[in-house]
Amino acid sequence: MAGPLDIHAMRFPDLTLTLLLALLAACAPEAPSPHLAAREIGSPAGPDSGEPFLSSSGEVVYMSWLERAEPGGHDLLFARYDEGAWGPPQLITRSERFFVNWADFPSLASGPDGALWAHWLERGETGGYDYGVRIARSTDGGTSWSAPWTPHEDGTATEHGFVSSVPVEGGLGFVWLDGRGFAAGADGTPPAEQMALHFRIMGAGGPQSGEIQMDARVCDCCQTDAAATVNGPVVVYRDRSPEEIRDIYLTRWVDGAWSEGAPVHADGWETGACPVNGPSVVARGDDVSVAWFTAAGGVPRVNVAFSTDAGARFGQPTIVDAGNPAGRVDLIMLEDGSVLLSWLERTGGDWAEVLVRHVAPDGRAGDPLSVSRASSERASGFPRLIAVPGGGALVAWTDVAEAAPRVRVAVVDVASP
Repeated sequence: MAGPLDIHAMRFPDLTLTLLLALLAACAPEAPSPHLAAREIGSPAGPDSGEPFLSSSGEVVYMSWLERAEPGGHDLLFARYDEGAWGPPQLITRSERFFVNWADFPSLASGPDGALWAHWLERGETGGYDYGVRIARSTDGGTSWSAPWTPHEDGTATEHGFVSSVPVEGGLGFVWLDGRGFAAGADGTPPAEQMALHFRIMGAGGPQSGEIQMDARVCDCCQTDAAATVNGPVVVYRDRSPEEIRDIYLTRWVDGAWSEGAPVHADGWETGACPVNGPSVVARGDDVSVAWFTAAGGVPRVNVAFSTDAGARFGQPTIVDAGNPAGRVDLIMLEDGSVLLSWLERTGGDWAEVLVRHVAPDGRAGDPLSVSRASSERASGFPRLIAVPGGGALVAWTDVAEAAPRVRVAVVDVASP
């Protein structure tokens, strides 16, 4: 009786063998995408709330947000989502000096030692776009917080924001856009008038490194993001070339230093203004995925690309939008290396939908799921997405349909096909 067919033992010309293998791969059944379903749940945020941010310790999900306080100013609050329910809101800090912005929002993260870290933005004395980053740490689950620390020491009355954080050896690494290049030098040197990307490590005892400039010229007002791979952290951001090409770049921590930023994909988006639309990155081991918005050639797109070598190289991107995206992406990775993306898709007028879609590393994509109707105005902010321990995800967004904005939350269930 003949044994199993051994293609590699048969003598075919190279081209014939290549075609045969391609044919067999094309005939292989494709694994269907998981079934997605969304259901809104109660939100711990009250009226006059916005700027939600979601994070996870691996066991518990956290949401932070800003909420208008009485008689003035704002509260920076957070709550835990554990075993399908929200805990009570807890105060991080209250201030009348918060810099409140629809695109540049506070965050809460769990550090590698289990401590909680919060960041927010505080206005400077000159007003306008003079604002800086403040970081505080809690070792008792958020009951009390340290005095705030400022990672940048330039002292200029310029913009410092769009912060992301990532676990690193020695503590938590913070990335931010730094506007000190818009200030004249102490010796009267004219300002370079360009935004830079900076990094610094914070540990339990304070700063663990000096400030590091990662890129001297980046897009002025797009979010940054960071993730930890098996080889170390990676950071994504929107670059700005001298020719005003504003594509998404990635830099990797290699041998104790940040590599020169390189494009995730050469979109070639030339624009003279900041699109206020940053990328999102996730990692698991060697697998890395980046999602981003582009309007190269005048065509708006939401793309996602995958890497299997910790971000050194990426495959061709997959277009995931429904034809008219506003962008504002977020991204999580599932255990099999596939991802869920969220973004805003315009539906006409000032309206949009918060959409979520599953994409496999080979580019296969499931049908988009509409989580909620939303506004495409700036006040609606950036929907946030986070994986829930045990499966599924949470989506948070700002609803501005009523007289007072409010953070709303939905669960996305992910079921096997």
